[in-house]
Amino acid sequence: MIDNVWITLSDGCSLAAKLWLPPDAQDHPVPAVLEYIPYRKRDHKAIRDAEIHGFFARHGYAGVRVDLRGSGDSEGLLRDEYLQRELDDGLEVLRWIAAQPWCSGKVGLFGLSWGGFNALQIAALRPPALGAVISVCSSDDRYADDVHYMGGCLLTDNLSWASTMFGFNACPPDPAVVGERWREMWLERLEGSGLWIKHWLQHQRRTAFWTHASVCEDYDAIQVPVMAVSGWADGYSNTVFRLLQHLSVPRRGLVGPWGHKYPHMGGPGPAIDFLGECVRWWDHWLKGIERGVGDDPMLRAWMLDRRDPLSPETTGRWVAETVWPSPDIERRGYRLIPGALVPDDGGSTGGGDELSIKSPLSVGLFAGKWCSYAETTDLPSDQRLEDGGALVFDTAPLTEDVSILGAPELELELAADQPVAMVAARLSDIGLDDRATRVTFGVLNLTHRDGHTQPQPLEPGRRYRVRVPLNDVGQRFFAGHRIRLAISSSYFPLAWPSPQPVQLTLYAAGCRLQLPVRTPKPEDATLRDLGDPRTAPAPPHTVLVPAERHWTVRHNLANNEVALDVVNNDARVRLDDIDLTFSRNVKECWSYRNERYETVRGEVVHERSFARPGGDGAPDWSARTVTRTILTSTVTAFLIRATLDAYAGDIRVFAKSWDEAIPRDLM
Repeated sequence: MIDNVWITLSDGCSLAAKLWLPPDAQDHPVPAVLEYIPYRKRDHKAIRDAEIHGFFARHGYAGVRVDLRGSGDSEGLLRDEYLQRELDDGLEVLRWIAAQPWCSGKVGLFGLSWGGFNALQIAALRPPALGAVISVCSSDDRYADDVHYMGGCLLTDNLSWASTMFGFNACPPDPAVVGERWREMWLERLEGSGLWIKHWLQHQRRTAFWTHASVCEDYDAIQVPVMAVSGWADGYSNTVFRLLQHLSVPRRGLVGPWGHKYPHMGGPGPAIDFLGECVRWWDHWLKGIERGVGDDPMLRAWMLDRRDPLSPETTGRWVAETVWPSPDIERRGYRLIPGALVPDDGGSTGGGDELSIKSPLSVGLFAGKWCSYAETTDLPSDQRLEDGGALVFDTAPLTEDVSILGAPELELELAADQPVAMVAARLSDIGLDDRATRVTFGVLNLTHRDGHTQPQPLEPGRRYRVRVPLNDVGQRFFAGHRIRLAISSSYFPLAWPSPQPVQLTLYAAGCRLQLPVRTPKPEDATLRDLGDPRTAPAPPHTVLVPAERHWTVRHNLANNEVALDVVNNDARVRLDDIDLTFSRNVKECWSYRNERYETVRGEVVHERSFARPGGDGAPDWSARTVTRTILTSTVTAFLIRATLDAYAGDIRVFAKSWDEAIPRDLM
C-alpha cells in the first residue's frame, strides 16, 4: 500500500491518490481499478477503502483511490458535482494509471453514489484505457432520478445532501501529506467552494444544467460493459432497470434489499460477497479469464416478502430475468372505487364517484428517507400512521400469492384547487396483523404533468389525466394479505410541499393502477449462490465514541409545532497507524406549525473535527468546522440561510454567512 502519490494534471493541479498493488505488479503488470470520489481517502473513507481496494490487490488488481480536485488532500477547488472539469480530470487520471509500469494498460471504473455516477459519465467519454464499469447506487438522469428532484418535486434530501457536501468541502487537507501549505489550501476551499444548494434551487426544471453528465441523453455513448447495482431501500434502484433496457453493451443488473451501501456492507437483508462478484466481472472483462460471467442472467433481483414495518429485518429470495424488460411480466390492472382496489376486467368503469383529499402536512413524517442508508432509523414505519391523511384503496384479501417486479404505474383523472399542486402515491402490503409496510411510492408535481422542461400551471377545477410512475420494486404479497394504494396531496418531509394547501379531487372512473406481476419460475431455486461478504483487513483503528442514530417525531400540543428530529453521528475514530482522530456529527430538524405552509422549515448542522497529537517538539494539530443550513419558503420564493465557521485549535480562522432568496418556479 502506497499511502500517497501525486498525479499532476495538465494545468498543474496535483491530485492525491492512494495505491494498493499486488507484490509483483512492477514485474508483472496488472489491470487497475479506479475509484474517484470526494470523500477523503486519508480519514473518512480510509477503513472502507482498505477493505475494498486491498481485496482487489489480493486478487490481482491495482486498487487506486483518488480524491477529486478540491477534496481530501488534492489541490484546487470543488465547486459542484460532476462538472466538466471533474470529468476531464478523470480522463487524465485514467491515462496516468494506464501508463504506470505496474498497470497492464487496462482500467476498470468502480464506485458507489458519486463514484458510480462519474464511472458512467467518464465511460460515456470513451477513454481508450477503460475496459469495464461497476456503478453502484447511481443515476443516469441527474434531474428526474437523483437526490435533488423527483417527479418535478423538490426532495428534502436536496438540502441534506447539499449540507453533507457543504461540510466535506470545508474540511482541511492533512498537514502530514501536504505540509505547511495546508492552511492556505484550507482557506481557499472555505472561501471558494460555494453554496451548492443555491445552484441546485436556481434550476428547478430540466435544463442543460441537469442534462450535462446525464448519460440517459445518449446511452450509446457508453461502449464498455456495465454492471449496475442498487438496493430496494436505496434511492437509485430505477437506474438499474433503465440501463438494462437502453444500453447496447454487455450489461448486468443486481438489485438486493439494501440501502445506499455497497452490497457486502448493506442492510436490511442479507449482504453478499459483492467484492468477489466484482473480481469475477474484472477477470472477465479486464483479463479475459472465463469466470462464467457470460452465463449470468441479465438481472438478479431480491424478491422481498414479509417485513415488519417496525423492524429493519426483511426476508425474501433471489429471482432472475434473462432479459429486461422481461416478456414474462404481465401488467395487471385495478380500478379505484371508494375505499377499494378491484380488478380491472375491462368492463364497465362504474359510477362517477368524486373523491377529495386535502392532506395534513403530517403525511410523510413516517416515510423515512428518500435514499435510505440502511440504518434502523431511516426506513418507512407503519404506514397506518400516514393513511389517515390520504385516500386509501385496498384490495380484498388475496386468494393467492402475488409477486411484482418492475415499476407500478398509476393513472389518475383529477383536479386541483390551486395552480401548483403535487400528488403522492404509496403502495403498501397489509399483513394479517393489519400493519402496513410501504412497498414503493411515487410523487408528481402536477405542473410537470407533461414533462420537466416546460412545466405549466394548473387551471383550478379543470380535470387532467396524469401518469404517476412508482419506483421499481420486487415484492411478494402473500395470500390473505391486502394491497393498499394511498394517495395524498403532500408528503413532507420527504418532498417539499406545494406553495399553499391543495385539495385534490379524483374522478374514480378515470383512475387505474397497473402492477407488473411476475409468475415464479422453477429456475429461481437453482440460481448461483452469491456467497458471504469478504473484504481485506481494515487498517488498525480505535473507536473512541460509537455512532449514534435517532429519528424522533414530536408534536408539541402547547404551540402546535410538529417536528422530525434526526441525529446522525458517525463514530469518533482514531486511525492508529497515522495517529489521526476524526469525527462527523449531524443534526437535522424538519418542522412546521399550525398546519401553515409558510412555517415549513428544514435545518441541517454538520460538525467535523480532526486532531493529531504533536511529537518531537511539534505542536498538536486540530481543525474543526461547523456548517448550518436552513431552508424555508414563502408562496413565491425559497429562502436559504447558511453559516460556515472554521477553527484551527480554539481559534476561529474563518466565518461566512449567506442569506439567499430564490423564486419558486412552479415548484
